[in-house]
Amino acid sequence: MDYTYKYPRPAVTADCVVMTNEPLPKFLLIQRGTDPFKGAWAFPGGFMNMDETTEQCAIRELEEETGLKVATVHQIGAYSKVDRDPRGRTITVAYLAIINSPEEVKGQDDAAKAAWFPITELPPLAFDHYDIMQDALRTYATNIDIK
Repeated sequence: MDYTYKYPRPAVTADCVVMTNEPLPKFLLIQRGTDPFKGAWAFPGGFMNMDETTEQCAIRELEEETGLKVATVHQIGAYSKVDRDPRGRTITVAYLAIINSPEEVKGQDDAAKAAWFPITELPPLAFDHYDIMQDALRTYATNIDIK
């Protein structure tokens, strides 16, 4: 059965912040291979499929864009600024994955590159990913059980 609505609906994405549990943590970033923000660095992520949860989407997008597989992620928050994505009204749910040390990654799918960056040397981030990173750091610092 198809439904039609008189109200427009936003798109939903999920982003996966991966950081290492080291004295100087590193973050996994992808360099965007397509617009918007082509060439800019961002957290792995993308649009949710109709048959998956945002958590499943974050895990899938991480693997598709970097080759890295994780089993567990922890929700950081939902981000819904009206102008956060120039493609249109998009809400993202961000997740945090903690791993012990950097693993081999490779830019795949729509990611031109994938690389690890020390927290002290992060490049400018696309979209609102700087805000997401700040919230990821707070989540990491206050949740001892996820480390």
